[in-house]
Amino acid sequence: MTDADLAAHLAEVAGRLLLTVRDSQVLSLKSLGKAGDATANQFLCHALREQRPDDGLLSEEEKDNLDRLAFSRTWIVDPVDGTREYGEERTDWAVHVGLSIDGVATTGAVALPGAGIVLRSDQPRALPAAPDRLRMVVSRTRPAKEALAVGETLGAELVPMGSAGAKAMAVILGTADIYLHSGGQYEWDSCAPVAVALAHGLHCSRIDGSPLVYNQANTYMPDLLICRKEHAERVLSEVARVSA
Repeated sequence: MTDADLAAHLAEVAGRLLLTVRDSQVLSLKSLGKAGDATANQFLCHALREQRPDDGLLSEEEKDNLDRLAFSRTWIVDPVDGTREYGEERTDWAVHVGLSIDGVATTGAVALPGAGIVLRSDQPRALPAAPDRLRMVVSRTRPAKEALAVGETLGAELVPMGSAGAKAMAVILGTADIYLHSGGQYEWDSCAPVAVALAHGLHCSRIDGSPLVYNQANTYMPDLLICRKEHAERVLSEVARVSA
């Protein structure tokens, strides 16, 4: 399989495994989230180590091995992005399988198992037309103050949503136009979504406009902007204004 085929296949299978665990009806909330994380992580990590033994690997659910820094190619996975939403049996959670090459989110797939969708970097879709009033996805539990301020300035409709992957894919699917996050994330939260978003022609950067760099020793990523390219300059300008 190509890298893109592998990413999409693993994300889709992990999503089916997670639905099977959830449908067992013997777990709930936090215990369901932990079981789902463990199950999907074991599958993804074992599969990647067998299929791509010469690449590095970073997973949210495994202890980080800094040997990955020696690799040009490193897979970055989040077995369940939005564990809370998964445990609550919502649909706004995702499975991320991304590949960073020389620090760039190059290839990836994001499965939205609750919706039966896998979006992938090698099969871009046509983006729906943007509406007159922009829509900004924000955290449903702790929306970032910068996002709220920018949304107000832009007159954007705020769309509360769960996982980072679900938010990023909402821009591709046409249910949102801007995903602005400043509350802190980690590489696995955005690598696969950014690879898919870039392949769809979207703007992806830090909120100061600088590039997103992956496979770093410190996996913390403070902020993220994913939006249509025609909106990027205005959004970045407003972020700079409200952050000044």
